[in-house]
Amino acid sequence: MQAIVAEKSSQAESLAAPYKHRKKGSYIEIDPCKTFPEGALLTWCSGHLFEIVEPHEMDASLKIWQLDTLPMIINDFKYKLIPEKAKRFKAVKEVLTNPKIKEIVAAGDAGREGELIVQLVIRMSGVKKPMKRLWTQSLTPKSVQQAFDNLLDIKVTQPLYYEAMARSYADYLIGMNASRVYTLLIQSKGVNRSSGSSGVFSCGRVQTPVCAMVVNREREIQNFVSTPFYELVSRFVMEGNEYEGKYTIESGTRFDSKEKAVVIQNECQGKPAMIRELKIEEKNVQPPQFHSLSTLQALANKRFKMSPKHTLEILQTLYQNAYVSYPRSDSQYVTDGEAEAFPEILKNLKSLEPYSGLIEGVERSISADKRYVNVEHVSDHYAVIPTEKVPSLVDLSEDEKKIYDIIVRSLIAAHYEPAAFSHTTIQTNVGEHVFITKGKQLLKEGWRKVMFDSDEEENKEDEALLPNVQKDQSGMVKSVSIKEGKTSPKKRYTEGELILAMKNPVVEDSEISKVLKSVSGIGEESTRSNIIERLKQLDYIEIEKNRVAPTQKAFILIDAVQDTVLASPELTGRWEQRLKEIGKGDASAKNFIEQSKKLAEKVVRDAKQQADSWNFDSYIQKMEEDKYVGPCPKCGAGVVDKGNFYGCSAYKSAECNFTMNKKLLEKTINESNMKKLLEKGKTNLIKSFKGKTDFDAYVVWKDKAAGSIRFEFKKEKVKS
Repeated sequence: MQAIVAEKSSQAESLAAPYKHRKKGSYIEIDPCKTFPEGALLTWCSGHLFEIVEPHEMDASLKIWQLDTLPMIINDFKYKLIPEKAKRFKAVKEVLTNPKIKEIVAAGDAGREGELIVQLVIRMSGVKKPMKRLWTQSLTPKSVQQAFDNLLDIKVTQPLYYEAMARSYADYLIGMNASRVYTLLIQSKGVNRSSGSSGVFSCGRVQTPVCAMVVNREREIQNFVSTPFYELVSRFVMEGNEYEGKYTIESGTRFDSKEKAVVIQNECQGKPAMIRELKIEEKNVQPPQFHSLSTLQALANKRFKMSPKHTLEILQTLYQNAYVSYPRSDSQYVTDGEAEAFPEILKNLKSLEPYSGLIEGVERSISADKRYVNVEHVSDHYAVIPTEKVPSLVDLSEDEKKIYDIIVRSLIAAHYEPAAFSHTTIQTNVGEHVFITKGKQLLKEGWRKVMFDSDEEENKEDEALLPNVQKDQSGMVKSVSIKEGKTSPKKRYTEGELILAMKNPVVEDSEISKVLKSVSGIGEESTRSNIIERLKQLDYIEIEKNRVAPTQKAFILIDAVQDTVLASPELTGRWEQRLKEIGKGDASAKNFIEQSKKLAEKVVRDAKQQADSWNFDSYIQKMEEDKYVGPCPKCGAGVVDKGNFYGCSAYKSAECNFTMNKKLLEKTINESNMKKLLEKGKTNLIKSFKGKTDFDAYVVWKDKAAGSIRFEFKKEKVKS
């Protein structure tokens, strides 16, 4: 009998679906059948059940963060059971240790993390039985059956396990050492909880260069100097037809001074004009490619303001219900095998009302189209596409419908002919002065019947039609106007744009650029949204009107690491390159970990050497200004929010020691009440202070000059 270990409960249900089975508490029993002659027991993890032991749990002297204990070089990594996952591990272990079980099938997601989650649980259970690997990128019954009928020997995917282990060990080494050394050194410069920071300056080989990308973009915006420019727009009359043209020279269409524009304006006003060139060109626009996870996350964020994390969660649900293929893919292509299923998928999708008419109009087969079917661009996973299992749309949530619709339309559109446009360019001369007019007209709808190539509204898609004019026609300048504008800086990233910037980072060094391209950018496709969420949790970024803004804490960290490998995409690019070699069996995980130890030593050494040059006073002042609550009762300076308490911002300059805890008899004095106390001397009535008995009271000054407080009780009305 075989034991099958899935990654999640929903995945386990999908794996059992093609076979007669019954759920028995914490596992599923599959009846004997052709695939499982003796039956099978199917159990599941709940994501990661184990984590690497903390440094202080291996060495008690490391519990207190101190510079003289760095670098921490761990030679024997140990794992511990995550406490809240103990019940799940017990259930898995009971199945694995069942004497009827002679072989184990690892059935995690088809990737290195899925490999690690399941194999680690099996190893930690102490069970040593023959193992096979289930590898499927779709959880439809047909795909599941095919995968079970073609199980891989565990040796085939074992390198992925070593890759995942090496990645987790190395990230642990770098993250632990970098976070400790930078936290301690930055705090030694006066940046700590009292100045509004959350204390720890967490670092990592992916999160730190991404944080640097956000900070660097913000600095570009801050340092940008806007300059005015001027453009000339002329309106022409040609034998009864009117159209506009923009004055154009070799350097473009803009003047740097209004005076220059006025000179040309005067020279053209009311003068004869002639059409010197008329160019009409027909261009075909191919249907968009299929989606990878990143392109889906970017589009959903742009179109629906959906966070990348939420998009991945929705995709995971659709995948677990077998409606779409494996979501954590970095490819926009499929192999010939997947393409063979397209006719059946389209046939099944035809049953859904929004798509039936569109599929009726399918114009071609794409089985030989390299834009979509190209095995050379498929590594572990192919593009995210719909499966032959079609949902009932009424059973999907609104967000699930939105994401499913994008995926379905990308497949349908690929089966349509290109859209065709007519591009017209008119060159109108007024003496020696040249004006250019451009227009576009849709000639053939093609795939645009299914979807648009941008998020613009339909009525904005096409430029206005140009009049029917001819080359060498003569006319007059009806008017010439000057339009004034200002240069503008780049915008902050949206979360979707940041995902794409991680996938395609721009670096000046051509060699590093090649490395990053070979590994599909910074970080894994599946973890980029987690990196963004992690940066939020660490108080490095905030989302303002759907755009990513760095905090003062982020500026401090990037100032500190800017001249080190931690701030550069190069480290994570070369890291991923080597990890992929480990995953293919072409490199040693042991050697990689040893190199990571040396890198951890270098990170600590570099930080200690550079710390003397750091100065964060301006950031500290800004953070304190942001946390301003009101005037200090003792010295008049600003009282700021310092986390667990309120305190005077002049504690250094004026040596003012005013502080007040936020918690008072188990009640929180919120910012609104603290403002009232500082500005008016009295809070609102606060209910349920915890004394011998609960009571309601105002907080007022007992001695304002000393900064001491007392309670004032609400006066009861005297009944007459």
